[in-house]
Amino acid sequence: MGLWERYVVPPLVSCACSTKPIMKQRAKVVPRARGKVLEIGCGSGTNFDYYAREDIEKLYALEPSSGMIRRAQKQAAELGWGNRIEFLETGAEAVPLDDNSIDTIVITFVLCTIPDWQSALNEAARVLKPGGEVLFSEHGLAPDEGVSKWQRRIEPVWKPLAGGCHLTRDTGQMLTSAGFALQGMETMYLPSTPKIAGFVSWGAARLA
Repeated sequence: MGLWERYVVPPLVSCACSTKPIMKQRAKVVPRARGKVLEIGCGSGTNFDYYAREDIEKLYALEPSSGMIRRAQKQAAELGWGNRIEFLETGAEAVPLDDNSIDTIVITFVLCTIPDWQSALNEAARVLKPGGEVLFSEHGLAPDEGVSKWQRRIEPVWKPLAGGCHLTRDTGQMLTSAGFALQGMETMYLPSTPKIAGFVSWGAARLA
């Protein structure tokens, strides 16, 4: 890992992922989590304050970046989570949890960066209990040709600067290809956000 990835990317990503429009997106899905929860890519703990803690039995916060984990641990301590959060410092492609052990999986603004998203969603399907739910909010490929054209042009430069973030991944298609059935998905362009990075989709999904 180079100096950019170690020292620049964590605060840069934390700042970008906590803008007002994105925080409003998080607030649409995170409070719906229940039971034993796996958050994929917890980052610096940006979602922690949005959980309805009385409905959370245990939160497994998975994050591969040690720099982000340190920030998330500090955030959890400040919010008084105590021992109800267990941090998993690993990638989403190999989740160290048992089959059928999780009630809710929370995925917010991370599918764009996971190198092997297919394996990550396969792991999500493996650990999710029958009847469990995936709550998601992600940015990705825009439906408008003019915007998507620029997304494809800029992505090769954007990725190394933004911690591996892809602009052209299609969240709905990714979930359905992994065996999930969408339970309602909404989309919009975020206000006050460049369109190349501002087309978002959010909702819930269950195993088909």
